[in-house]
Amino acid sequence: MNLEIERAIIAQVVLMGRDVERAEGELRGLIDRLDTDEQAELVAVMWVGRGAFEPGDWAEAVATAEAEATTPCVDYLLGTPHFPDHLEAGMEALGLPLGEDEESLLGR
Repeated sequence: MNLEIERAIIAQVVLMGRDVERAEGELRGLIDRLDTDEQAELVAVMWVGRGAFEPGDWAEAVATAEAEATTPCVDYLLGTPHFPDHLEAGMEALGLPLGEDEESLLGR
């Protein structure tokens, strides 16, 4: 599967989301710089991770995220409990685990 959004960006959002109290400003800036397609994919990954959509319904998840984008993406994510876990689980479900991307960002 090919995503518009880079895996490294999703990994960065996951890591910042785990330390949102310290990284909220940076996280907001990162997500705000994404284009609407990338933001829709970010939300769709989270939805797959929490079980709202199956990986096979990817196109529908992205289309729904685009159609229902009434709240700024970053506010929506920050308002969703456990969003970093859902993003990680979504990438795993899509066959694109973030382990190496996260390790790289952490300098390991």
